[in-house]
Amino acid sequence: MTNPTTPSPALLAWASRALGARPAVKDVSHPRENSRVWSLDLPGSVRFYLKVSPQPVMYERETLALRSAAPALGPGGAPQLRASSAEHLALLLTAVPGRPIKEQTLTPVEEARAHRHAGALLARLHAAGDLSGPRRTEAEQALQAAADGAEGHLAKAGDQLTVPEQKLVRERTEQLRILPALPLAYIHGDAWDRNLMWSQAQQQAGWIDFERSRPAAAVQDFVLMACSTWTDRPDLRAACLQGYGRNLTPEEQHALMCLAALDAVSCLVWGPKLDDPHVSARGRRTLDRLMAGVFA
Repeated sequence: MTNPTTPSPALLAWASRALGARPAVKDVSHPRENSRVWSLDLPGSVRFYLKVSPQPVMYERETLALRSAAPALGPGGAPQLRASSAEHLALLLTAVPGRPIKEQTLTPVEEARAHRHAGALLARLHAAGDLSGPRRTEAEQALQAAADGAEGHLAKAGDQLTVPEQKLVRERTEQLRILPALPLAYIHGDAWDRNLMWSQAQQQAGWIDFERSRPAAAVQDFVLMACSTWTDRPDLRAACLQGYGRNLTPEEQHALMCLAALDAVSCLVWGPKLDDPHVSARGRRTLDRLMAGVFA
């Protein structure tokens, strides 16, 4: 990772002014070049997080989400936005209780409870966002926008896909374009175990990292889990949707399969770029399941 391990003096000065004190700083960024996150600890075990968004659009999306929709998740259900700086693309956030669920060893019953809570939070988020005016238009065009990016990803993936696999992805892409209208929502956009917090002490879930939040088809918030966590754990799929309050409609389930094909190609492009074999493996496994007709 080539990022500095400490915030710039100007950025730290801004955060200190917002907090009213100079905190102890620790780099907690993901091992990726564009990840810049620090924990800021104040006396009395009070912790905040300082996050610099990689792109202005991500800063804008996360700021909007934390100001408008995420408060509907309730205390501990999402970070609270203490301050933001468009100059630095920086957000100063409260800590969410617990740790990412992927970093914990839980019993199957505990995992199901966490995913049930997570689904309930997504239901609140999906109902909270403003989908009027241009945002409704963005949501209505979200599947079309996803389909429009397919050819570019296929070109970049190159010979990582066989000819039959390329044909399958193109078929799924075209099916996205002709689906009937699906339920719309203000989605988290990056909902999977890396961003799902679970506090065993409080028996409470929370979502973090809202930088991809946007108006879209509600089903788009389940793609990452369908291509990762749910692959071997249908019980967690059932728990999440139980918390969500409804099952996916047949049309949404078909859309999920089509979106999974696009996610698989994206993984095969970004895995090598990020030097992340786990991302590449997710894409390969999803494609294999789709080709075998066992994706569900």
